[in-house]
Amino acid sequence: MTMGKNVVLESLTGLFLCSNIWGQTIIDIADNTLKVAAISEEVFYFGFAEGDQVIFNFQEVNGKELKEIEIVELPSSSKFMDYKSSKIENKTFNILKTGIYKFRFSNQALSGRICKFKIQRIPASETTKNFNTNVYTRTVYDTTYTPITEKYLIKSDTAAIPVVDQVARVSSQTAMNGSSNKTIVDFTLPEGTIAWSYYIGVGNEGEEAFKAASDKFLTSAADAVISIPGYGTMAALALYGINYFTQIQGGDNIKYYFITDWENVLLFKSGQAFYQYKQGDVVNDASRMTTHLTGKIYLALINDNIADAIDVTVKVTAVNVKQEWGTKIVQEMNITSREELYLIN
Repeated sequence: MTMGKNVVLESLTGLFLCSNIWGQTIIDIADNTLKVAAISEEVFYFGFAEGDQVIFNFQEVNGKELKEIEIVELPSSSKFMDYKSSKIENKTFNILKTGIYKFRFSNQALSGRICKFKIQRIPASETTKNFNTNVYTRTVYDTTYTPITEKYLIKSDTAAIPVVDQVARVSSQTAMNGSSNKTIVDFTLPEGTIAWSYYIGVGNEGEEAFKAASDKFLTSAADAVISIPGYGTMAALALYGINYFTQIQGGDNIKYYFITDWENVLLFKSGQAFYQYKQGDVVNDASRMTTHLTGKIYLALINDNIADAIDVTVKVTAVNVKQEWGTKIVQEMNITSREELYLIN
């Protein structure tokens, strides 16, 4: 009688244990068929809750091997790796902490592989039964700061600098003393020149025209503008293009050419073709220049009068800007973006 009771008790215990095993909730997470192309890989992401038991099955439909199958707990903890597999049955592993897992299928063959895989989870308790295993992506922006050296302007001083102020004597074509009817006036623009102006005027008429322009400037220029050191008629023309000069009609003329190098000056003197970047045939002329702002410049003059020499007033003014710069350390902001995986639960 005692032996019968023991048999019944053992039978009931075994039935209870079986009921407990079969009573576990198995939840299908994925049941997919995919093609892994030649020399490529496919990756899937799923989330699991702490205490989950995960069951993984895999099969290559045609019985061919797949180079690598790996399950990785992000960010980089490999939980399972299998090489040259055609079938994996009921691979089970436990989830120690809630996180995202990557399932990687790598094919290094020259032909594709048709694969089936199934992923299931057994929740540890009712509280995680409805855990959302979907993995989402979002863009995260990271801001960093890098110290860099930056220049800054301490001060900037503008001044008008007289470069040429002279009367050039140019002989006639038939000068008794054998002097050439060609004359060169050369000058060098100061460093920092941002613009310059010139005035060319023949004889007394040219001098009078310059004086008239100067008087006109003094009666019309604003005090704030005149405050620039050296500012005058020529500076107004160089800096702002304001021309107070009146062109003279009639009288002795002068032909002029602006040349940038000595080689072309020699060609000019010898009567050969030469390069010039501005020319005129005038009694007087004035203009603003915003090119050829550095180095030496040559003004070539020709008197085409057969008998009479002429005096040519030549004036050149450069507008010069001197800047003082300093340096300081500033923090340069750098913003980078990256895609981040996350779970919603």
